[in-house]
Amino acid sequence: MASILCIETASTNCSVALSVNGKLLALKEDNNLGYSHSEKLHHYVSEILQENGLKPADLDAIAISKGPGSYTGLRIGVSAAKGLCFSLDIPLISVATLTALAHKVEEEGIVVPMLDARRMEVYSAVFNAAKEQLEETSAKILEPHSYDELLNAGKVYFIGSGVEKFQAICTHPNAVFVQDQLPSAKEMVPLAEAKFQQKEFENVAYFEPFYLKDFMVG
Repeated sequence: MASILCIETASTNCSVALSVNGKLLALKEDNNLGYSHSEKLHHYVSEILQENGLKPADLDAIAISKGPGSYTGLRIGVSAAKGLCFSLDIPLISVATLTALAHKVEEEGIVVPMLDARRMEVYSAVFNAAKEQLEETSAKILEPHSYDELLNAGKVYFIGSGVEKFQAICTHPNAVFVQDQLPSAKEMVPLAEAKFQQKEFENVAYFEPFYLKDFMVG
């Protein structure tokens, strides 16, 4: 049985999930508007293990949301994950933040996860209905017609902390704005399990978050 601890700190949501054989066993998160990672993360890790009768030594791997996102949040999450991997001598798995965020959308259609950066900029990517990535993750300056090529072909689901600023300027009828959703460790669970089965592990000593750009301090 593979027991994996998933950690998500790329946005204001401090989120920890525990999975066994790819099934979500427990979830703890603080989805507020402030960054609480430094205060909450280690408590969540301890609590989620204790409440489910597990010790750190029972874990088979640690999965971390690798970014892009908040510079400070990613640093805190990755440092905690690497510390656990070193102390327990278990593998580190990384999950792309926008990939996990895209998996929150269950409807058929193109999905554009976007995380708020500065001003009219977002970190975004494009996924098809099967959650296969169609465009590279990038820092994108939003304009009213930024996604018209996709929108003209059918429904597009926009999700994440950047949705509000795009909704304010986009009037295309095929745009669907999924409100109040941030990356969560919950959606990391099946992605981390798949990587565990394929032994797609990171080098714990050298792994760094995918910042994309270093200026988003939060």
